[in-house]
Amino acid sequence: MKLKQLICVPFVLLLFVTACQNHDYSPKPKAYFRIVFPKKDYITFTKPVPFSFKYPTYAVMEQDESRDAQKNWYNLHFKQFNGFLHLTYYDVSGKSEYDEMVEDARKLAFKHTIKARAIDQKIINYPDHHVYGIYYAIEGNTASSVQFFLTDSAKHYFRGLYILMNVRNTILLSLLLNLLKRISIP
Repeated sequence: MKLKQLICVPFVLLLFVTACQNHDYSPKPKAYFRIVFPKKDYITFTKPVPFSFKYPTYAVMEQDESRDAQKNWYNLHFKQFNGFLHLTYYDVSGKSEYDEMVEDARKLAFKHTIKARAIDQKIINYPDHHVYGIYYAIEGNTASSVQFFLTDSAKHYFRGLYILMNVRNTILLSLLLNLLKRISIP
């Protein structure tokens, strides 16, 4: 019996010592990112354009200065979230132009089908204000996770898409998108 113990004890000790030789240990994070949501205050968009809306005070509205930008194109930057809402406005001259813009919005949203896990569509319908549209919530590893358009179905067409830059944490991404959904759709 003692002979078995004399053989087993050193063998078990040797097993424990050799099992602890992995130096490839990397520490795990102790918690998720802390997200401090900003205070809910709003500013009215006051540029000389045929539309108005309120946007959060922690965002910065800038004229779009990209090469292809047109007169009523703006970027609403959410710097603390490293993203922006690209906004475009068009005057609609006829039914065929309106139908073409609505179809373009649908095509642009569904271009993400390859990488999206889901694309949810919600109808925006405020007949008392003559505002109609579609809101696209795109889930997955896509360039734009929120897209929408608003129109009066006659003369005005307003489109937006939200782009988050370099967000790798999917929990953080989902929290930010939920915040954006509360901001975008009343």
